[in-house]
Order: sequence, then structure tokens, then C-alpha cells
Amino acid sequence: MNRVLDTAGPAETRAAAAALLRELPGRRLYALTGDLGSGKTCFVQGLAAALGVTAPVTSPTYALIQTYAAPGVRLVHADLYRIRELSEAIELGLEDEWRDPGAVVAIEWAERIEPLLPPETVRVRFDPDDGGPRRRLRIDWE
Repeated sequence: MNRVLDTAGPAETRAAAAALLRELPGRRLYALTGDLGSGKTCFVQGLAAALGVTAPVTSPTYALIQTYAAPGVRLVHADLYRIRELSEAIELGLEDEWRDPGAVVAIEWAERIEPLLPPETVRVRFDPDDGGPRRRLRIDWE
């Protein structure tokens, strides 16, 4: 299945993530792709809010993975911007995270691990609108 959503800023991007989480309740792995500043972290913030995470959610660019507690679930937020080799990503143990039924996993720069992603992955491509606040989200899932 696929869908295209246009958002008019961070609040709408966060709302789109929350709506998608509700619409696809069995989906726990979100592969996010797009340029720097395209809205990936805003999307994860929307997932976090919908799950009930109360801690501030920021991009884990240097930590690579950040985990947030929510009622009955963990949100695992990974940022693979600094990953250059597939083997580096494997060493992070992300596959164990997305196999955990108690976790929702969101991966920024997921194109770097595309060969590892299972069929149930929800793929979200972020395309900015000429540097303005509008975004086009291209969402695909099986």
C-alpha cells in the first residue's frame, strides 16, 4: 500500500505520524529517509507523543540510538547518519530491537540498512518543498 501526505510544518508532520501509528497499530518499524532538515525527527516526535512518551525527543545523531519509555512500550529512535558500512549498523543490534514486541522502532537514514529491513517495515520518504515548511511524505508498506 502507499500514500502521499502533504504537511505544512512540524506540527502537521507530528500529527501525521500519530495518525499513521493509530492507523497501522501492528506496525512497529518505521524506516525514515530524506535530506537533513526534511522532518524525520518531527515525525519521531509525533510517534513519541502518540505512544505517551513524556521526555523530550531529539535526534540521536551522536549517540546513534536513544530509547524512550512509554506506557507498555519502548520507543527506539535510531539515527544512522554517521553509519557508513552495513556492518556498523548490524553491530548496533537494531534487528533485535525491531523483533522485540514491546518496542516501536523509528530509524532515520534507514536507506543505509535497506537490505536488512523486513517486509513489514513502514517506509516514509520526506521530500521538502523548496526549503519551506511544507513536506511531502511518501509512505509505503506491504
